[in-house]
Amino acid sequence: MNTTNNEIKDKSFNPQAFEPKWQAKWEADKLYRAVIDESKPKFYALTMLPYPSGDLHIGHWFSMTPPDARARFKRMQGYNVMFPMGFDAFGLPAEGAAIKHNIHPKIWTYQNIERMEKQMRSMGAMFDWEREAISSDPQYYRWSQWFFIQLYKHGLAYRKKAAVDWCPKDNTTLAREQVKGEDRVCDRCGTPVIKKELEQWFFKATKYADELLNFEGIDWPDYIKTSQTNWIGRSEGASVTFKTEAGDPIEIFTTRPDTLWGATFMVMSPEHPLVEKITTPENKQAVSEYKAQAEKQTDIQREAKDKEKTGVFTGGYAINPVNQERIPIWVADYVLMSYGTGAIMAVPAHDQRDFEFARKFGLKIVPVIQPDGVELNGDTMEHAHEHEGVMINSGQFNGTPATNDKGLKNPAIKAVIEYLEQKGIGKRDVNYRYRDWLISRQRFWGAPIPMVYCETHGWNPVPDEQLPVVLPDDIAEWKPTGESPLKFHPTWKDSTCPMCGEYAMRETDTLDTFMCSSWYHMRYLSPHNDKAPFDDNEYNYWMPVDTYTGGSEHATMHLLYVRFFHKALRDMGMTEGNEPMMQLRNQGMVLAEDNSKMSKSKGNVVAPDVLVQKYGADTVRAYLMFFARWQQGAPWDSNGIEGTARWMRRVWTLFTDSASSVPTTDSADVKKNLRRRVHQTLKSITHDFEHFEFNTIISSLMELMNDMYKAREAGAENTSEWNEAKEIYIKMMAPVAPHIAEEIWTNHLGKPYSIHQQSWPQVDEVAAKDDSIEIPVQINGKVRDRVIVAAEASEEEIRTAALASETIQKYLEGKEPKKVIVAKGRLVSIVI
Repeated sequence: MNTTNNEIKDKSFNPQAFEPKWQAKWEADKLYRAVIDESKPKFYALTMLPYPSGDLHIGHWFSMTPPDARARFKRMQGYNVMFPMGFDAFGLPAEGAAIKHNIHPKIWTYQNIERMEKQMRSMGAMFDWEREAISSDPQYYRWSQWFFIQLYKHGLAYRKKAAVDWCPKDNTTLAREQVKGEDRVCDRCGTPVIKKELEQWFFKATKYADELLNFEGIDWPDYIKTSQTNWIGRSEGASVTFKTEAGDPIEIFTTRPDTLWGATFMVMSPEHPLVEKITTPENKQAVSEYKAQAEKQTDIQREAKDKEKTGVFTGGYAINPVNQERIPIWVADYVLMSYGTGAIMAVPAHDQRDFEFARKFGLKIVPVIQPDGVELNGDTMEHAHEHEGVMINSGQFNGTPATNDKGLKNPAIKAVIEYLEQKGIGKRDVNYRYRDWLISRQRFWGAPIPMVYCETHGWNPVPDEQLPVVLPDDIAEWKPTGESPLKFHPTWKDSTCPMCGEYAMRETDTLDTFMCSSWYHMRYLSPHNDKAPFDDNEYNYWMPVDTYTGGSEHATMHLLYVRFFHKALRDMGMTEGNEPMMQLRNQGMVLAEDNSKMSKSKGNVVAPDVLVQKYGADTVRAYLMFFARWQQGAPWDSNGIEGTARWMRRVWTLFTDSASSVPTTDSADVKKNLRRRVHQTLKSITHDFEHFEFNTIISSLMELMNDMYKAREAGAENTSEWNEAKEIYIKMMAPVAPHIAEEIWTNHLGKPYSIHQQSWPQVDEVAAKDDSIEIPVQINGKVRDRVIVAAEASEEEIRTAALASETIQKYLEGKEPKKVIVAKGRLVSIVI
């Protein structure tokens, strides 16, 4: 398409005509193609890739178009910007939708991708589509499988038994979403679901737990860092070895080793391997029934603080290593095998949960930390004392101060740990709530785990030259049964052992889709490379990601996994630096007009396609940036977009119509005031783009538009100041409304194509400076008046102006004020 400045200029505002025209030209010209350019500083802008589960909704636009505007702004600032897009196409969302519509997941997924690509192009975003990556393409998941193998070879991928939900009637595992209701029954047959141990694949993410707690050097929101810190749950304390009467060791972890002398019973998880051995014959039935009941509950249900405490006595006893006391061993569901060692020492005098348990079952309570001024009595205590004091009933440690400090900062804990290590019965230790990443999925629509099992040589990775292990298209049973549908394919699972060449069976589980999205930002670097997951030259130029945007709901999943993955690859020599994304910002949520969450079932989802057809993409983009603070979100307002549409039409009119016969002004003030407002707006919008304050960018542009209309009416048109104002205005508008900006810039201002290759204007600080400023005047803390003074006024001049105010004089009643304070030229405070 050849668009010249000489073509006939259609002055009617018709975005439905010029938006597709410019989209086609930008694509034909490869305007947004990002290539290595060592002469420019790079900027890798990345927004989270969507699931291809249906039409784009307004939430997609809200998450994508404001970051697109910022990426455009960075490009105009002189950066070489890469802003890629792709699809997180594997996993449950796509498979679930395919099941619902009774269509093969592959067919359904790629139909949606084709539709969503078209919808994304209608946004006018500067996505570099030549870098598109789709996680369900074999050329993509070949490298997901290759990464799995590298992690396996470096000891970071392993197989072990893990608890899964199990339907005893169907004799199969169930995905979490297949377990229904508080009674936790199978959604297929209604049978109560139990927990069962099955072999699963894991990544050893806990190796990086401490490093994942270090956020040095990255600009991420505090709430994300707090969420990840809490999720990892690092606790300092001690590992201590108790023993059963038969001599079997029971290792426990405690953050309060200074309370060991108050341990009057032990509690084991129902799943603890020693439970069966220590349970006496007379207690076996009660323990078995209790274990069966515990298997029906989730970890969250079992750990709930308001849950009634339950448990049964095993009949067995342990020996407390610090005082040789014989203490009973109980089984209770609030102790989990997935946290710590699956056994705890119970100190009811100083732990509220243990206290409630002891009171319910009549167990002994022995205080060992005495608060100042209070004498605790285990028989009469009404609640646990969990705070500071001095050690008592603790032998040689009596009188040692126990503070509220954690770890070795607490003198009591420090002294006891030294004692435990000296005696060989315990040691200083750190525990984490964080667990290794379970990546096995019993689903069809995922990347097959590239491992084979041979009876002689066990598990081995598929050789690199045989990658990718491709999903079969001719699957007969791909709907979920709880086991992987790949198990039931007649030939797919058959393979050969890379060690001996004999028969081996493929792993039929697939990878967690979060594994595929843990490295997609690197596949964008060279999505068509068939020799490596990414090109080193591309990596060295573009990485790390400079700004990453997306939803905060991924705080403890994707945003944690992607950091682990980067660090693991770094230690293998594949990546550099400690973090993959330098800056993170999260958008809020667009709610329905009634403040509820949008959902198709409620029929309250806003379809952006309809809005684009009515108003044009630029108006939809601008309204999404204007109607709410981007990082907070808000309920949708279907009427509000009309105001943004009016602004767009006013911009169009101002730039395409000549003013009425208003003579050009000679007034220096009119021209000076116009320049001042233009450069003040430029300064604020530059700041707001840097800080993701998109709503104030739009409001500033609207306010400046009003000022420009007034300036034109005052005769500013046909002046150099007016021409400068128009050029700066349309450049500031270009990131927000790229189509109308291009149309006006090229076809109405007669400037060289393309506006999106122009430089961001520079603020003239002198022009932006106010001649005068308004200063509030307080009397005894309350604002009573405001005075106008010269911007360069001294403190004495400000003081004089404030005291000369008629309003202030009335309050003074002819008296001298006790004190007059001029605060940094911004406030006058008078005390009378």
